[in-house]
Amino acid sequence: MKEINTPWGQIKPSVLIFPVYYMLIMYGIIFFFPFGFFDTHFLRDDSFIEWLQFFGYFFASLMSFFICFFRKKSFSKQKLYWFLLAIFCFYVAGEEISWTERITNFGIDSVKEINLQGETNFHNLKNVNNYLHFSFIFSGLFFGWAGWKFWPNIEALPSRKYTLFFLIVSAFYFYFDLSWITLGKRILNTQETIEFLMSSGLFLHCFEYFKVEFKRNFLNKVS
Repeated sequence: MKEINTPWGQIKPSVLIFPVYYMLIMYGIIFFFPFGFFDTHFLRDDSFIEWLQFFGYFFASLMSFFICFFRKKSFSKQKLYWFLLAIFCFYVAGEEISWTERITNFGIDSVKEINLQGETNFHNLKNVNNYLHFSFIFSGLFFGWAGWKFWPNIEALPSRKYTLFFLIVSAFYFYFDLSWITLGKRILNTQETIEFLMSSGLFLHCFEYFKVEFKRNFLNKVS
């Protein structure tokens, strides 16, 4: 990690601090833009930030599949883990756009009838939506701490340097639900803005390994 120069000396963080800059820019600057700019592009469904999430998960899935199938060994535990991550990212990407319903306007009526938002996705199904925030709390802790802490040899799990991309998401949903339970809604529900961090964290993690595999399988052969 690069050293940060401050009036009090140099700081050398052991994690990527992009999420800190992101939060400062989002909530310290863009949040105060006039004409509902933040609400339109960083808060609502089908907003700019939600599509960025989709592309983050989607390309993370493609890169994970690439790593899985272009490894030389026909089978290994590492390839299995990459395959599972690819499936996870592909599923979340599909859920983000309601499995192309938001593009094609084609959906499954039987699913839409029991969906709280009348869409073809599974995370908003009745009785499933209640656990959505918990899933973000759990996945944030898993990818941002438990993975590299207890299973550091699994390549498909993000390393410690990506911690903030996931723990901030987990902390947001934990505080949001806790504040609602105890004192009512005390903070603005900017979930799309926050969830972008998890999407970008997985994208950067997969891209790191994708570059190595792409170079090994194509660039080295050309040279």
